[in-house]
Order: sequence, then structure tokens, then C-alpha cells
Amino acid sequence: MKLRTRICKKSSIQNSEASEEASKNVANYPLSCVDWSSNEEIYFVSDDHQILKWSDVSRDSVEVAKLPDDFVPTDLHWLLLGGRSSGGGKGSDTLLICSNDGRFVILNKSARVERSISAHGAAISSGRWSPDGAGLLTAGEDGVIKIWSRSGMLRSTVVHNEEAIHCARWAPNSTSIVFCQGGHISIKPLAANSKLIRWRAHDGLVLSLSWSTQSNVIASGGEDFRYKIWDAQGANLFTSSAEEFAITCVAFNPEKDYLLVGTFNLLKLCHSNGWSYSSARFTTPSVGSFFNLSWSTDGTQVACGTSTGQLIVAYAIEQQLISRNLKATSKSRKSIALKDIATGTQDLLDFPQRVVNFGLGYGHLVVATTHQVHIYNEKYINTPIIVDGRNDTRVIEVGKKYFMILDASSIWVYTYTGRLHLNPRYPGSQAQIPLLTWRSLSLGLDVLAVRDNSDPTLLHLFDLIPGASRQYDPHSLRAKQQLAEIAACRAGTSEDQFVAFIDSNRELFVSGTRNLNGDRTDEIYKIGTQLTAIMWASETNILVGVHDSCYSIWYCPGEGAADPTIIALTTVTLDTAEFGKNITIESFEDAVVTFRCAGALLPVNVNMYCEILHRALLEGQWQQALKICRMGQHASLWATLAAVATRKHQLQISEEAYAAALQIDKVSYLQHLKTLTPSSAEQMAENSLMLGRMLEAETILLHGKKIEQAVGLSLRMHNWRRALEISQKHKMEVPDLMPRVLQERSKYLKALQREEWDPLYLPHVVKEEADHLSE
Repeated sequence: MKLRTRICKKSSIQNSEASEEASKNVANYPLSCVDWSSNEEIYFVSDDHQILKWSDVSRDSVEVAKLPDDFVPTDLHWLLLGGRSSGGGKGSDTLLICSNDGRFVILNKSARVERSISAHGAAISSGRWSPDGAGLLTAGEDGVIKIWSRSGMLRSTVVHNEEAIHCARWAPNSTSIVFCQGGHISIKPLAANSKLIRWRAHDGLVLSLSWSTQSNVIASGGEDFRYKIWDAQGANLFTSSAEEFAITCVAFNPEKDYLLVGTFNLLKLCHSNGWSYSSARFTTPSVGSFFNLSWSTDGTQVACGTSTGQLIVAYAIEQQLISRNLKATSKSRKSIALKDIATGTQDLLDFPQRVVNFGLGYGHLVVATTHQVHIYNEKYINTPIIVDGRNDTRVIEVGKKYFMILDASSIWVYTYTGRLHLNPRYPGSQAQIPLLTWRSLSLGLDVLAVRDNSDPTLLHLFDLIPGASRQYDPHSLRAKQQLAEIAACRAGTSEDQFVAFIDSNRELFVSGTRNLNGDRTDEIYKIGTQLTAIMWASETNILVGVHDSCYSIWYCPGEGAADPTIIALTTVTLDTAEFGKNITIESFEDAVVTFRCAGALLPVNVNMYCEILHRALLEGQWQQALKICRMGQHASLWATLAAVATRKHQLQISEEAYAAALQIDKVSYLQHLKTLTPSSAEQMAENSLMLGRMLEAETILLHGKKIEQAVGLSLRMHNWRRALEISQKHKMEVPDLMPRVLQERSKYLKALQREEWDPLYLPHVVKEEADHLSE
């Protein structure tokens, strides 16, 4: 991937061919205040006090307003309230400009000053609107950070010390502020009584900061010629090699995992993990140090202000996506090359508008421009299907049956024929759309998973089966901790759909999205720890996850989740010391996992037998599956077959598979199952119990009027409270149940050598003692 740049000359900047005498007569003020008012317009202002607007359409700058002569600007930031679309705001957008005498002004879209406030006793180094638009912060060289309302009323002073603050930025969720003083970086949470986190970051001054919306990490650039990446607790994740000059600015892309780094005459495009994609060096003409980097809201372009007063606009080209035999590469702002690696043919696709995003997979290329979505089938490249009216597509996820796009207004699920399949909504969804990222969404085979941003422990699951009533009434899963990343499985059958997620403690959980009878299930099982990224295979229900220094492959994460023994047998963990640090998963197609580390792609094969076994099970070829296991002779194969066979009630195959995997206790249990009447309530309940579904087993017994067996089940599971509840509820039908439960409870307490402590059982113990005394 490369960075293509163009210099947008101001009227005060002469052409590079101009004579030296002419250029001496021009005042080249440093350009430190640059921001996008829409995806096509840039506002900038320097020490000449003119607010100028550069348009991508006219490629020219016009004066919008003039600031007072005593107002020397230091920072500028747009609050875009009218929407993210490239048409810009609807009159409610607001511009914040700060000065070196401690004042800031708030201007409306027509550049009329609404408020002018004297905020600090020294120059304001940073003025930023909060991501949620509720207020703004100002940080000054007097060592003070203040929070203001949107109308300019002072809310609070959150930091107050003597050392000058060079840069301050909001956290993506607007609940914290990161700022730098000298060589230190500090994070100040805005919650009451919260502690300041402070650490030594650079050997020299820290000059610039940026907090990523996508990966929640912080980038810093300093006078020690290095840029570094930190997590939200201040742990160092990456330190660059020394550049030739000080790092004057850093900026994360709002929509993609990119980081842009600016120094003297040099721009570096990096991954958010720190490693560099490419560099753009400026020698003729020399542009000086980069003072300001501002990404457009759609994340496709960046505006740069330099010390020589030049405005530079840059965008990334040669972005590549590879899926099986297809490779898509962006050649310019309006063209993509699609190459078939197998046949060697290549097509150059030109678009009437700027390409904002594109996705590739399952034989389809989906390209989003500023106002349209183009759907290409690899077999009919010359006849794309075009969907109109989708503005600023931020995320594209390609699935087997459908593709999902997240744009400025909502989430949309389309078929590959261009028909709208689902526009999912949940309580508060409309307000959360600007805060959603690709980590908050996951498109599976028949399910769409969306993390709730107002409550990050909540996961909404939308059914994508045509005609399903659950399409507009999502089922919700609630985790114990906040969700960091989610992944819905991309293959399998409609009955075997699972969703995996990593929580804030980096633990991996998996849950089914529906039971075999079509009902939902809420059982969430933990299957891994210390995970940083996960991905499902494209054609099978195999899951891969990356740890700090190794990666794991779960060959049966869904069906085996309820049984820790099966998970242990079907999980393989391999060392990645030779790969390096900060590994990410690029793709998982068929049996090949592609990791990316420091720019290099590293393909790794999973167990081929397991991949073929999953495909055989998908088509219900049980005898073929047995042959594969006998050929492979590996415990993970037999355990996978056993878990799937048990779930599908194939008891004979399940018994053979468990025996081969040396799970003797399960073989004995299956032999006991065979003694029960086929398809009876008892057998169905015992089968559900073997799958770890205790609630389902109990429900089956109670529906079949098997009260004694339901109580017996609770007693076997040591679920004492539930056993007492059932026996009390049905004491009229089965009067001798209650004494049996109390008798079993007393045996249990006697074995433990303890007195009764459960408040539900205590009244019965007192009653028994009273009866005994009366006798």
C-alpha cells in the first residue's frame, strides 16, 4: 500500500518554478490549523488570520472569513452534527478555533462568530470537540485542561498544574482525556475520584498524540525521532526505529487500521500496530515539517498542514484484498484492478465517484463509492449490480449468502442480487451508528451479531433466515464483561450457528445462536484465555485465535463447547516465536490461515483431515466421516466426530468415536442411553444433559410429566434449590417427592459434616426438629 499525495497551493504560496525574488516577497506562514468540514472541503487558517476553504471539486481556495489581527490561531476542529455524508452538514455544524492568547471562538457553518471566550492564561495548544459532540476540551501552555459545554459554558477544570501541555485528545468513548507534558503522557478519566495514569513516554518532548477509534490504542510522536504505540493503561506496544527528524504529528484513521506519521519532509503510512506500509518523501519542493494531519470523516483522504504553509492532500492506493483466486487492488481514487490469479486475466474497473471502501470474498467484489454500491460477480465482471443511495460506506463484510454494509445512517444486509434483505434495528441503534466499527459487527452464515455500544456487555443477534420472525426482534446475549471483539461463524448449517467473542479480560467464549428445535439458547461457554484476535474458517466451523506468543486452532469450538474435555482434545496451540510480535489474522479460507506480522503474510495450514471431516459432517456423510477418522487416527478427529454425532443424536457413531478418543465415562453413559426407550422423554433429556443443556433436559422431563425424573436430575446435578422448588410445586401430584429431597439433602450434609445453611431448606429442618420433639 502506498500514499499518493498532491500539493494544493494557497494563493500566498508561489509555484515551484517561480523565481527566488518573487518567493521572497511572499509570507509563508506555517499552516498548523487544518480540518475537513465535509469529505470534499477543507478549512485551514494560518498566521495571516484568513479562514480559507479548499474544495476538492474546484481544486481552489476561497476566503470564508477573516479573524481579528490580534487572534493568532493555534488549533482548529470541526464538529459535524449534520451527518457524516460528503454533502457536509445541514447548518448545524460548528467550528472551533483556538488562539495563542488563551482565547477560543466558536463559529457556525456560515463562519459567523457565535461565542468568543477567554479560557486560559497562556496559548491554547489543543482545542477538540468530544467524539459524542456533547462538549469540548481546551488544553493550554498554562498546564490547565478545561471541559466546556457545546455552547461555551465552563463545566470543569480537570487538570491543573504548572507544566505546559503540548497536546490533548479525547478517548473514543468521551470518558477520558490523554495529554502530554514534557516527555510524559497522562490519561485522565473523567469519572469522579478516578486516578491519573502517567508514564514516561519519550526521551525528549512529546509533540503529538492520537487515540484510535478502531483499536483503542494511543500513538505518540516525540523529539527523540520516534513514534510509539501504547495501550489505554500505558503499556508500550510498539517503538519505531529512529527517524532523521522529530516526529511532529501522528493521526489514526477514523475508519481503518491505519496510522499516519509526519516528520520533516516525510509522511509515513503505518498499520495501527506500528509497522510501516510506505513513506512519501518531499524534496522538490521542500514542504518542511508536518504540523497537522486531519483525516476526512470517511477515512479515505488526509489533509496535511506544513511549516512552509502548504496544504497537502493524500490518499492510500494499492490496497489489496485476496480471496482464493481473486485479488483486488485499488489503483487510484476511482479505479480497482481485479485479477484472477488462476487464469492470469485482469480487469480494470473504473467508477464515476471516489471509491470509499471495498470487500472481496465468496466469488464477489463489493465496491462502495460516495453514493453507490457496486456488486461484481467473478463470472459476470462486465455487468455489475448497482445499489444507489448508500452514502459513505464505512464497513463492508462479505458472507456466503449475503453482504453487510455499515454506512452513515444504518446497517444494511443485502443479497448478491442487490435486494435489501434486512435493515436491523434495536433499542438505541440509531444513536449508536456513528460509534460502531468493524469490531462491533459480525456477519455469519445466517446470523448478524451487533455489539451494543451503550452497554458493551450486550450482544444482539439477528436471524437472517428468510421469513424468520426474529429478523426484527433480535435475541440478546449478555456477557459478564465488556465485549472487545465478536465473530459469527461463516459456515455450517442453519441449525449449527455459533458466535464467538473476546471480552475485556481477553477471554474467549462461544455460544450457540439457536438450538436444534429452532429455539434460542443462552448458554455461554468459556473455551480460551489471553486472546487478542479470532476468526472462523470460511467453509467450516473451525476457529483460529491469536495469543501473545502463540496461536490456537479449535477444531470443534461450537458443538464441543459444553464439554471441557472435548475442547481440550480438539484444541491445538502452536508457538509463533518465529513470526514476531503483534500478529493479526488476515484471512482463514478453506484450510489455510494467513497471519500478518510487520507487513509480511504468513500462511499456515490447519489439519487437512479435520477440514475434510467437517465438510463430510456438513453433508451428513457419517460413514465417510468414520473412514476419515480411521485414516487420520488422531484424538482431535475422533473427539470432533463424537461431539457432532452426539448433537445430531447419532448415538452409535458417537459411542465408537468416544471409545476411539478413550473417553470411557462417556461410552458408559451412551450405553446407558441405549437402554432407554428410543425418542422417549427420558432419552431426549439424557441426550440434552450430555450436550450440557441442563435447562433443556429439565424442560423436556417436566413437559412429559416426568416429575420424579426431573427432581432426580436436579439432585444428580446437586441443584438442591431447583429440586426443592419442583417437589413443592408438584407435591399434590407426587406427595413422596419432598421427603426424598430432604432425605438426600441430609445425606449430603452428613457427608460434608456441616449444618444446614441454605435459607430455603432451614424452615424444613426446623419443622423436622419440632416434629421429632413432639413425638
